[in-house]
Formats: sequence, C-alpha cells, structure tokens
Amino acid sequence: MSVRFVVRTFSELCVTVGTLIVLFVAYVLFWTGVKAADAAEGEIDTLHGQWGAREPVTPAPPPAPPPASGGASPSSSPSGSAEPPSSAAPAPYRAGKPFATMRIPRFGSGWEWPVLENTEVSTLRKGLGHYSGTARPGETGNFAVAGHRRTYGDPFKDFPELRPGDAVIVNDGATWFTYRVVKEPYRTVPGDTAVVDPVPRGSGFEEPGRYLTLTTCEPEWGSSHRLIAWAHLDATRPVSEGKPPEPAG
Repeated sequence: MSVRFVVRTFSELCVTVGTLIVLFVAYVLFWTGVKAADAAEGEIDTLHGQWGAREPVTPAPPPAPPPASGGASPSSSPSGSAEPPSSAAPAPYRAGKPFATMRIPRFGSGWEWPVLENTEVSTLRKGLGHYSGTARPGETGNFAVAGHRRTYGDPFKDFPELRPGDAVIVNDGATWFTYRVVKEPYRTVPGDTAVVDPVPRGSGFEEPGRYLTLTTCEPEWGSSHRLIAWAHLDATRPVSEGKPPEPAG
C-alpha cells in the first residue's frame, strides 16, 4: 500500500467527516428552527380556530389573591377576571396539545409561542411546555412552563435578559394574564423540582399566591444546569376588551 493511497484515503475521510459535521450543525442551528417555527405557527392557528368557535363566556371575577411576601407582590389585586366560574370545572388539558399563547415583550415585539401540555421532547419541539400537575394560568398555585434555550426555534435564547418588572403575558382564549418577573434568573441543577412547587423554593414567595415559573437550560449550549425565572400575577383582562399594554418591563 503506497503512502499516496493512504494520504488520499485519509483526506477523503476528513472531507466526508467535515461535510457531515457541517450538515449536522446546519440541521441543529437552522433546520430545527424552521421546523419549530412552522410547528408553533400551526399550533397557534389551531388555538385561534378553537377560540373562534367558542360561544362567548363572561367569566366570574376571581377572589383577591393573597399577597406574596418579600416585596414581590403588587400593591393591588389583579384586575379583571382570572378564573372560570367555580360551577364549571374546566376540562383537563390534552397531552401535547396547545391551550394558551405566551408573549414576553422583553424578547421582542414578534415573540409569541404556544403553550402545550407536558414537557415531553416531542412537545417542546412545537412550543413551550406546561409542567403537568402545576396550576393553570391565573389559578392559585404555580403555573410552570419550560422551553428550549437553543435549537427548535430558540424560544428562550434571551432568557438571561429577563429583569424584575418584565411582563409575561398569557392568553388562554378568554383572558389575558399579565405576570411580572420578580428577580433576575436563578441558576439551579436539573431535578430541582422545588422550583415548580405551589410556593416555589428560592423565589422569595412565602405564602400561597398566583405565580409563574419559567425554566430553560443552562449553559446556552448545554444542560448541566437550569435557569429559572419567577413571576406573580399582576393583572387580568378579558380578551373581549382587547390586548393589554405590553411594556418592555
């Protein structure tokens, strides 16, 4: 076997491996984003179709939530309505199906993603995932949501930019729920389930209330840790009254 043959074979192998690496990187950085954007848009279209087919409902005003300790709660109760009438038990969410949309003005005027039930891999490829068993939007408890930081549309790419006072606006088709972030993102390890408890540990909340927890991977291209952001319900507004204001925070 000649040296020339060995060198040529090795060079061809390097070119092949290099091409595969480039294709893989293009798939991760570009193609998963394209597929996620298409999937998310389809889920939002599905929601709008479902909401448009609903009969108009006038929700009952919710009871005033208990104040959160640590200075995280607003000085007044959320306005508008946040929960359906107690006489009508809501239908359970369907696994992998959308039930709300989320907007975070801090992430840009065009940032909007569907929120789907559960945090399975296949679900997070289509949008944000609701931790099953945690509260619904506006309910007393902890409405907890996960999302990719990188790949599949990078929904939480700018997660570290969240600041106290930033708005997180959730629409379930009947009500706009505006939550307010209470502190900069908190870093923890995977498996720390206390961060999605009804009164999440480390949040500064000490009493039951209406909370939101957002989670994503840390570092940006890894998953050795998690970034957590907590918020409290600040205001509600019936969808029939139009969109709420969306300040950058």
